[in-house]
Amino acid sequence: MKSLVTGATGFLGSAVMRCLLAAGHEVRVLVRPESDRRNVQNFTVETIEGDLRDTASLKRAVQGCDSVFHVAADYRLWVPDPGTMSDINVQGTRALIIAAHEAGVERIVYTSSVATLGFNTDATPATEDTPVDPSFIHGHYKRTKYQAEQMVRQLASDHQLSLIIVNPSTPIGPYDVRPTPTGRIVIDTLTGRMPAYVDTGLNLAHVDDIAQGHLLAYQRGKPGERYILGGDNMTLLQILQTIDDITGIRRTRINIPISVMLPIAWVMEKCALITHAEPRATLDSIRMAQKMMFFSSTKAERELGYRHRPATDALRDAVAWFRENGYCR
Repeated sequence: MKSLVTGATGFLGSAVMRCLLAAGHEVRVLVRPESDRRNVQNFTVETIEGDLRDTASLKRAVQGCDSVFHVAADYRLWVPDPGTMSDINVQGTRALIIAAHEAGVERIVYTSSVATLGFNTDATPATEDTPVDPSFIHGHYKRTKYQAEQMVRQLASDHQLSLIIVNPSTPIGPYDVRPTPTGRIVIDTLTGRMPAYVDTGLNLAHVDDIAQGHLLAYQRGKPGERYILGGDNMTLLQILQTIDDITGIRRTRINIPISVMLPIAWVMEKCALITHAEPRATLDSIRMAQKMMFFSSTKAERELGYRHRPATDALRDAVAWFRENGYCR
């Protein structure tokens, strides 16, 4: 069994790669020439250089593969050039799926996001069927992932593809080399740079559990269906306090209203246009924080046999990895 994994140099993609290797799959990874390859360099995988914006490289990558796990995405909460994100997340996804179909790939697992799903106004966990309120599709990342998922569903229907969609929540754990926005929250907490918080919430899951969910979707998922792969619902304050409990250092924090954070984020974005450094807070991220982003994995648990460990364990593994790899100086 040969499986292509896109995004294997990244956080979630590398976890999917490791999960497939442990399950006995022969793994091929698509990597950009300039990618940081620390997450793949010590594993026995076949490497194909390419880019989601290079259709010829995608056609080479899928040749001879039985399955494709499309995990790669441009995941940033702020981008100076939104067109690049659309080219990768939407058009690149289309090109890869068409190339896989034309190459006779038997099964495709597409990694979407809970960002494409709706939220419940009463903060109860949302499901795959919760209606989406278009007014809460904030930001280029969320918008392109929503567009990509709609396009993927249409392609699967038009071509009768054996394609399963998974919607991971917020992964946390080791090998977050970049790090992701959530990983930065952990690092900032460890280094004392998180003195305040807003009233929001996330669904946290260990990155390795989400990766296992990808394998289960491949093995047991129904074509055309989508599955939330999540963990525990926690407020941001609970997340910060859990990290405090792990480190044994209890910090005092202040609550900042979202109405106050919006102008702060606006200033940070203006500064980023000059410095070209990603701002720590963005208007889109603050607007998203107006909702408790809580989700339920009941469908994946029932139909796939998906399971997740406590979010505390995921945070503990993330803290240990960031410390061991010099991120907390």
